[in-house]
Amino acid sequence: MSPAHDLLVVGGGPAGLATALHAARAGFDVVVAEPRTAPIDKACGEGLMPGAVRALQALGLKVPGQPIAGIRYVQGTRAVEAAFRQGHGLGVRRTSLHVALHKAVVDEGVPVLPLRVKGVSQDATGVTECGTGLRARWLVAADGLHSPVRRSLGLVTTCRGTPRYGLRRHYAVPSRSPYVEVHWGPHGEVYVTPLGPRLVGVALLTSRRSSFGAQLAGFPELAARFHAGAAVTDVRGAGPLRQSAGARVHGRVLLVGDAAGYIDAITGEGLSLALTGAEVLVDHLRRGTPAAYESAWRAATRRHRFLTEGLVRARQQPLLARLIVPTARRLPGVFTAAVNALA
Repeated sequence: MSPAHDLLVVGGGPAGLATALHAARAGFDVVVAEPRTAPIDKACGEGLMPGAVRALQALGLKVPGQPIAGIRYVQGTRAVEAAFRQGHGLGVRRTSLHVALHKAVVDEGVPVLPLRVKGVSQDATGVTECGTGLRARWLVAADGLHSPVRRSLGLVTTCRGTPRYGLRRHYAVPSRSPYVEVHWGPHGEVYVTPLGPRLVGVALLTSRRSSFGAQLAGFPELAARFHAGAAVTDVRGAGPLRQSAGARVHGRVLLVGDAAGYIDAITGEGLSLALTGAEVLVDHLRRGTPAAYESAWRAATRRHRFLTEGLVRARQQPLLARLIVPTARRLPGVFTAAVNALA
């Protein structure tokens, strides 16, 4: 049976929608499968690095948010900050980002089907969704951290190390700083992201399995500022964060975003990688070199993976974790270079 579409994108989050948008503008016949109703929310730090801002601008998208000047590390009474050198970042509600991307995809005439894809089969000419028989020449798995498509293809590999989890909540308090503040504690980090004049996102990354309030209490200054009465959203969680994929290309199936593999949110670059990966993937489909997407993905994410892996390993060693902020203060040039290497 001949494929009905050029490309089936499984997953309507930022990675999937950006892939669909790039593909539609490149002349592909695209359809998106996403069972959830827009806008989709998710536990996320919601700080876009300058690279992600540039990627959205290249797509012609304007997303409302709060400009971010850089990254500030805080540990007790010690702090160090690094400004972005090439453009600003942006604190953006995940729902606002999703609305902008979803509208752009719909405006391009791309159908978004309320379809949950759990498994696929493929042959020499196309890929078939097992539930409905929907068929396309290529399939992009953009179905998130715990990708069902990745699992169905046997591409899940064992992850070592202590599992880490993310928790996020919003507070109606004034934004005090144009920086994303990363507060380092003994068991995790708190990311404070300005999202508006009176809206701040607070995200916890931790290896401890306890409530948001209990973990925030470990940061007394933040707990006093972000009290429960100022909260305007419920707590959302995600994890375990580390997920490994055996490959990014499996026949006519290509993986992008969190589905392609994920180390940790410690550097805050997840959305930048999702948007960049979408563009790289579609470029290789357009050029007729889909198999080369694997090496291109590795090249595009190499610096991120190296720095993220190093920080996560340091975080899991108590002695090294205590030295992260003092070392950054002693070597501000190195800290600034590391922040901008990911920007």
